[in-house]
Formats: sequence, C-alpha cells, structure tokens
Amino acid sequence: MPRYATAVEDGTIYVGTGDERLEVAPLDTVVDAVGGPAWTITYTDAEKERHPEMDTADEGLTVDVADMLQTMTHSDRFVETLAAYPVETSDDRELSPRAGMFVGKLLENLENGVD
Repeated sequence: MPRYATAVEDGTIYVGTGDERLEVAPLDTVVDAVGGPAWTITYTDAEKERHPEMDTADEGLTVDVADMLQTMTHSDRFVETLAAYPVETSDDRELSPRAGMFVGKLLENLENGVD
C-alpha cells in the first residue's frame, strides 16, 4: 500500500497524492492548534500503572512539532478523506475542516508516537 508524505513549503502544509499534492493549512495555524511549536512527551500515572511494560524513557523529551508533522505519512484512505473536506474556514471557526482532520492525526501521533 502506498504511503503519502507530508511537506511544508512556503509556510503551507501539503500532503502528497501521487503526482500532485493536497493543500492542508498554513503551518502556523496547525502549530497553534496543537499548543505551540514544541511538544513535551509525558505519561500520566494512570498510563504507567495500566501499562507497566511501556517504555517511558522518552518522557520529558521535547520534540519540534513542525519536524514531527513532516515525518508523517498517510494512507490512501486518509488522503481521500482529507481531500473531501474543504480547505476554507467558515467565519466562526479558526480551523478548516481539512486542517481539523490533519490536526487530529498530528495530535494522535504526538501523544502516541509515530509507528
């Protein structure tokens, strides 16, 4: 199964779609949506108790959000779904539906790591 890369060019995030690329959102908008340019890895006591075998050696490590999102790759299904969402924002929202979906996946990767 092909995987499609994430790239940032001129301050805008794009996801590859084969020969073309799909505009996602401005990088600054996505970085702001996840809380800023740096993400510190943490584990709650409940997570540690529930999963005592979990390696938590990376706890306290701070990662660069822009670097992290550029390591993300995406399945056909994710890219097709992302493309179906509008890139434009409405008057009462800061994030477009497309940016919101991308931010959701980025947060999942920041919280759980990239496989």
